[in-house]
Amino acid sequence: MPFFSRTVPPTYKGEERLDKYIASIPGGMNRSRLKSGVTSIFINGKKQKLSCKVKAGDQIDIQWEENVPDNISPENIPLDILYEDENVCVVNKRQGMVTHPAAGNWSGTLVNALLFHWGRQAVPELTDCPDSQILANRRPGIVHRLDKETSGVIITAKNRDAQEFLSLQFRNHAGLVKEYIAICCGRPPHQHGTVRTWIVRDPKNRKRFKASEDGQQGKFAETHYRCISCYGNYSLMKIRIATGRTHQIRVHMKHLNCPVLGDGLYARPDKKFPKATLMLNSSRLKIMIPGKEEPSVFVSPTPVRFLEVMKILKRDFKKTVLPRDR
Repeated sequence: MPFFSRTVPPTYKGEERLDKYIASIPGGMNRSRLKSGVTSIFINGKKQKLSCKVKAGDQIDIQWEENVPDNISPENIPLDILYEDENVCVVNKRQGMVTHPAAGNWSGTLVNALLFHWGRQAVPELTDCPDSQILANRRPGIVHRLDKETSGVIITAKNRDAQEFLSLQFRNHAGLVKEYIAICCGRPPHQHGTVRTWIVRDPKNRKRFKASEDGQQGKFAETHYRCISCYGNYSLMKIRIATGRTHQIRVHMKHLNCPVLGDGLYARPDKKFPKATLMLNSSRLKIMIPGKEEPSVFVSPTPVRFLEVMKILKRDFKKTVLPRDR
């Protein structure tokens, strides 16, 4: 990806929005190009937005993608539909599918597949408008997301009213239940418990996040876990999240010294399962949907990769259950 690096001259007077400053200097980029293709912005080593203001002496580092498509096109990609009506579509997302178009993944996403499945037209890419509007335009129907390598239940909205109805529940988490299963390396300190930390970006690796307990930065995250059983030094976990932060479960399991098996970012390669992919699945979602008087519950079948790993663990280790806390 192209990379732009520049230091604001010490003689520069006043402060100006980053996008306006970049567009005004020789060799810079116009604002439309910045908004459509930018992937990361750092000012003096700290992640920022295009709307931030720069001043004399600031170090600017921007990474962007050149080939941003003109629109988001429908694509005939098979989907495992768990439920669908006139308002919502619930999908059992396969591992490896990105939820919505973004830098590095402009096609083959769940959004591309849904546009085709719903018989929709291509969605034009926006440029000359606020960043939030550009991002929202790339995510038609998306009210929450799953990491690329996380499989399982994801609910999408088929119209604006349904999107607002569902989005409100994900923002407030009132009555919403998001449950996952995971196979982890190591054993948790207790049979069940709650992890409450702030999640911040790891300054040593911009692709990763880490748990922080000082509360001075980052976003608060809360994860409830229960260890179903252990096999040797592996644990089968059931996890519920009370917040929805990026990589939350993966970061919190790492914080417990029980990283998710097959996690290329937060776990070391496993000798017993060197080819394992991320053993994390969104297994159950309880949520109110438009037109229903009671909450609906959607369940994902246990993925084949889980069954294969569990078969080996049951073969090679005796099942143990951690003692209940008193």
